[in-house]
Amino acid sequence: MPDECSRLARSLVRHGMRTVLVDGRSGSGKTSFAAALRAAWVASDVNASAAGAAPVSVCSVVHLDDVYPGWDGLRWASDHVRADLLEPRAQGRPGRWRQWDWATNRPGPIHVVPADVRLIVEGVGSLTCASRRLADVAFWVEAPTSERRIRALRRDGELYAPHWARWSAQEDAFIERERPRDYADGIVDNAATRDIAAASSRWVVHSSIGTAPSER
Repeated sequence: MPDECSRLARSLVRHGMRTVLVDGRSGSGKTSFAAALRAAWVASDVNASAAGAAPVSVCSVVHLDDVYPGWDGLRWASDHVRADLLEPRAQGRPGRWRQWDWATNRPGPIHVVPADVRLIVEGVGSLTCASRRLADVAFWVEAPTSERRIRALRRDGELYAPHWARWSAQEDAFIERERPRDYADGIVDNAATRDIAAASSRWVVHSSIGTAPSER
């Protein structure tokens, strides 16, 4: 995966892209992929700067796990990041997102992401037809259900176990309603391993990378 992420990151820098969406069901490997992509993106920018290009090394990652307002908040978070984070940035204004305090089960602070900062939005609900038009490129990460459940419960343990079916039902509804995979430029097949830290995902970037959303 690192080599593939490096290749993608060079394309992001070359095309001057600023906003990436990473969607997929729980336990599919979205967070690992987003982290690898961010590291490669920053490294590619450093290399480009050394070659004389203007540096833009800041890259913010917004995890929807920090946005969902509780275990029933998938749809709200999806609408929120589109309207308050992605739309303003697409218009050249700072975007905002509200953090959820899981410890107190209450809304947390508001975070601001400037329009000129590179951004990766990661989490189920990030990719819809509407949000895709506000981003430069989008990925759908997938893995078999049995693998995803093992990963998710290994990561979050007893906290997640009672809510697996409840959350999965929201994912089902979101996928049926929004068809996020249809709007992805690349598909990440993350079924190779159950070890999140050693994931060696295979992904394919469709030729639409670098194409304006209006031309898709």
